[in-house]
Amino acid sequence: MEVAYDQRQYYEELHRVTVHRAKGEPLGLTVKVEGECVVVSRIIDGGLAERTGQLDLGDIVVEVGGQPCTSVDDLMHGVGQSGDRITFLIKKTPPEELKKLAISQTPSLRKQLNQKAGANEEQKVLCYVKALFNYDPKEDGLHPCNEIGLMFFQGDILAIMNQDDPNWWQARLAECPGPAGLIPSRELEERRKAFVDKEADYSSKVGLCGTFTAKKKRKKMFQSRGSTQFDRADLSLYEEVVKLPPFRRKTLVLIGANGVGRRTLKSKILDRNPDRFATPIPHTSRVKRNEEDNGFRYWFVDRGDIESSIRKHDMLEYGEHGGELYGTKLDSVREVVDSGRMCVLDCSPAALKLLHNSNEFMPFVVFLAAPGLDEMKPLYDNGKMAGAIMQSQRSLAEFERNSSLRHSSRRGKTLESLSSLYVEEDVVRNLEESAKLQRAYCNYFDLVVVNESWEETFQKVMNALEDVEHESSWVPSKWVYS
Repeated sequence: MEVAYDQRQYYEELHRVTVHRAKGEPLGLTVKVEGECVVVSRIIDGGLAERTGQLDLGDIVVEVGGQPCTSVDDLMHGVGQSGDRITFLIKKTPPEELKKLAISQTPSLRKQLNQKAGANEEQKVLCYVKALFNYDPKEDGLHPCNEIGLMFFQGDILAIMNQDDPNWWQARLAECPGPAGLIPSRELEERRKAFVDKEADYSSKVGLCGTFTAKKKRKKMFQSRGSTQFDRADLSLYEEVVKLPPFRRKTLVLIGANGVGRRTLKSKILDRNPDRFATPIPHTSRVKRNEEDNGFRYWFVDRGDIESSIRKHDMLEYGEHGGELYGTKLDSVREVVDSGRMCVLDCSPAALKLLHNSNEFMPFVVFLAAPGLDEMKPLYDNGKMAGAIMQSQRSLAEFERNSSLRHSSRRGKTLESLSSLYVEEDVVRNLEESAKLQRAYCNYFDLVVVNESWEETFQKVMNALEDVEHESSWVPSKWVYS
């Protein structure tokens, strides 16, 4: 009975807590208002409140700096006036009451988890994710407290420390130990970026590091797992990753716009390192010519063979040209990998998803970005450029026959300018295509190289592959656990 009395007295009494902080250091907690009570609803991992251990989830802040606290404004004012020594008067909330405040963990459980992890930060990490979008908490109108938000950029690796809140995760940059910050959860970002009804009310939120609370709960909630519409949207938000020791990737994938030089680079790689690299031989339904050998440039098979492979999803990619089917079979890629060499592919971007999501092919993806207009012209000397020039010449000949400028003294300069214009327009189209590809598929890229010089590009790719084989790297978790 005496123990029960002590417990009851503990929760009925007021407790004085003093927190010392450096100038400008945030408390590392969020609050929400329940009636006239300001309640601690979240404690940030590694933040000041978590390090001192004197404030707990569910604590009701009665006074700050000797002044009553019944609102977020009171709390903000009291903290601002307290300087580097903040004195709180708090009342503890019984564990059975925490659920009513939508607090999932009891203070004792949180402390046990932290004590178990001890000083080892890695044990506190739930998982690592690669960010597939840019995020700035100061530009997020929904963020409960942008002062403790975490800014990140596409490609950053984030260590997820806490996922108790379905809307806001606690995370830090993987390579930067320190206090966690708040980032939008995958579910929240899915709801707000894909097919959210206007009735969704996330606008009501409180100030100082508080948590937003909708005035009215929505009964109709978007469920990403069961939404085929969302599946078609294919949102890219976070990808779970793991860090692996140095290892050799199985495929080297070259991606880029037409005319940027993928095939030229591929030929250099294969010619200079035939024992290390190889490429699969494509299949075609075209009839073999007399001068051709089967298995040299193509495998010549019946149309039905390729169609059967397509139905069985055994093709990496395929297409039809001149009424004949062409494509690369997955078994052809496997044969190269099984030979101990890295398989070099210059496939279409659409094939990246299949390669990336399989632990069988483990690709290293290089995007050849188109250089500026002046640098692009010398590189653009392949068949398409020749065709473009021929077309421009035919158009100029037609122009010369019909134009009243043909007898003008400025005729020569005009035709020269137009010839340049025809070529430049074709190059510009490829520059635009390059930019579109980079925006659409950048989540798959391991390396982006602006192809200004064949030799420099070749060396950059080779150096990047050497780095992967001698340094640890972050890879999709599905490569390890699938």
